[in-house]
Amino acid sequence: MESTEICRRLVPEAISWALTRFTRLVTGAQARWIGCAPVPVQRVYFGNHNSHADFALIWASLPAELRRVTRPVAGADYWNASAIKRYIIHEVLHGVVIERSREDSAVEPVDVMAEALKAGGSLIVFPEGTRNTTDELLLPLKSGIYFLAQQCPQVEFVPVWMDNLGRLLPKGEIVPVPLLCSISFGTPLQLQPAEDKDSFIGRIRAALLATKESAQPGE
Repeated sequence: MESTEICRRLVPEAISWALTRFTRLVTGAQARWIGCAPVPVQRVYFGNHNSHADFALIWASLPAELRRVTRPVAGADYWNASAIKRYIIHEVLHGVVIERSREDSAVEPVDVMAEALKAGGSLIVFPEGTRNTTDELLLPLKSGIYFLAQQCPQVEFVPVWMDNLGRLLPKGEIVPVPLLCSISFGTPLQLQPAEDKDSFIGRIRAALLATKESAQPGE
């Protein structure tokens, strides 16, 4: 029994180590902390969304001590679709799996995320809600991130901008093509007292675009 418990603990750790190294290798990305430092502060890392590899890159770009407490928010329809995906999201990444359709769950996704924050973790989220396959820089942002901030106003929200991830792992593909990508962490923001939804969503969007601009060469 003891050896079984050791294996149950070590196997996810080994997969986590391999996933981190593999992600860094195929993306070639070096994390640029433009607006903040990688310190042990409870945060919601919110990024632009072009690929299934997005949350893996954010997660792999964090120092080990932050990875251990940072949980990607993932759609149940995708990550519960097979035994391998379920194992990776639950046992390796300790993700927060949510039902993206209200018809599939009696529990509000925002409440599930808020409970994870109240338990002391940090999160990785994508406020666009789905992958952006258009020519626009960002899709319209969903309101869930505002309601999450309402429930957890003490948490820092950190914008994360990634480039080239959509080309690394295009929609419908499962094998990534090695490609130089970039990832930049911007300036944290928090919900202000009495701030309304439109104002906060506007600041979230502006923060993402400002992080992209700050990351440009020569800026």
